[in-house]
Amino acid sequence: MTPRGYWQAARQPRYTLLFALPLLLLYEGLSFALTQSAYAGLRNGADVLLKTLFVAFGGSRGVAVFSLLLVGAGAWLVWRDRRRHPGPLERRVFALMLAESAVYAVLLGGVVSALASLLLAPMLSAAQGADPVRLSLAGQLVLSLGAGIYEELLFRVLLVSGLLAIGLRLGWPRSRAVAAAVVVGALVFSAFHYIGPMGDAFTVVSFTFRAIAGLVLSGLYVARGFGIAAWTHALYDVGLTLLAV
Repeated sequence: MTPRGYWQAARQPRYTLLFALPLLLLYEGLSFALTQSAYAGLRNGADVLLKTLFVAFGGSRGVAVFSLLLVGAGAWLVWRDRRRHPGPLERRVFALMLAESAVYAVLLGGVVSALASLLLAPMLSAAQGADPVRLSLAGQLVLSLGAGIYEELLFRVLLVSGLLAIGLRLGWPRSRAVAAAVVVGALVFSAFHYIGPMGDAFTVVSFTFRAIAGLVLSGLYVARGFGIAAWTHALYDVGLTLLAV
């Protein structure tokens, strides 16, 4: 496969969704092992928000309905893509996608930190004394994996894609629609972290840092697709967790 062929294939459902599947299974499996629940307990906020909508309408069956829709929609997209592109899947594409995600995860921290330092240099030293709520290592890793799969699903696949579709529907040039979707999606993504009883205390520093991360992840989603964006986000968060141990 040529570099151009890989670049295109990695964005297609047969690769990007199957690449994201192990991340979903890891998160759901580890979370259930820790809490014995598919909905309550130690869960990423985006996961809880999405499932709450289904529980509100479907009661105790809501989580099952959500899971069936999520897996069913993904399976249908993969099946449709496989019909358009028959032939065996190439394992090296998945290996390259993982390597690409790991590189982006490392770069993400450097880029976001550098930009935040430029914008917020006077405030960063004052924010260093914050004492965040500490979870067990297993709990932090579960939330990191959940951020990768469910925050990318909510804020990139649903929100950014939806905003992009609206912009194109309004007749905007694609570049303008993409820019608006990425910026608005990043701001909503950052604001989400301060909502609800488990939300963080709002600070300009943390909001800006997360907004910049949202810009990078939204741009990455538009350019490289869901699977690479999800794994980049998860690996970045897992790396932060392990470095903090």
